[in-house]
Amino acid sequence: MTTTTEDHRTDLLYRATTTPRLVQVPLLKFLCLDGHGDPNTSPAYAAAVRALYSVSYAAKFAVKKADGPDFKVSPLEGLWWAEDLSTLLSGDKSKWDWTMMIRQPDAATPDLLAHLADEVATKKSIRIAKELRLISFEEGTAAQVLHVGPYATEASTIVRLHEFIREQGFTFHGHRHKHHEIYLGDPRRSAPEKLRTIIRQPYAAS
Repeated sequence: MTTTTEDHRTDLLYRATTTPRLVQVPLLKFLCLDGHGDPNTSPAYAAAVRALYSVSYAAKFAVKKADGPDFKVSPLEGLWWAEDLSTLLSGDKSKWDWTMMIRQPDAATPDLLAHLADEVATKKSIRIAKELRLISFEEGTAAQVLHVGPYATEASTIVRLHEFIREQGFTFHGHRHKHHEIYLGDPRRSAPEKLRTIIRQPYAAS
């Protein structure tokens, strides 16, 4: 497989093709929540996603109301890892750890997000919103590829991405280089076969 030129443009980090490519991910700001277990059955996971979207959309409207920039809420993203990296391919989701997150613009200040998180926790009874964290996250060197179809069929795409990284002479480790997914499609509104997910894997020199 031919090495793909490393890309440094932030806007291209949220666009991908079915051909793997190398990217450089700069320091970005995220609102996030941590958890453990199967996302399909965990009430904590569902609540975390709801809290992230609720606060992110509240920030959009609050900034616009204050005559700030009108921005689009970024897609949901997830960092996934496990004691045994092969667990990510085996389908045993009960052993997965995760951090779910949504990227935030500079206009969404820490004070504003903290205030909105308290409001969401109280007015919408999403108590987990009080546990939201605002982080600065620099992923660095990574490879990414677009997966089209149900989440349950991602394994072959993940394997192909891992093979691409190794062919370039790089390596990665489950805890330090967490599996990263960016959800461009909404499973509540899209047919499973039409879902689009960017799969990203950070790496290091061998």
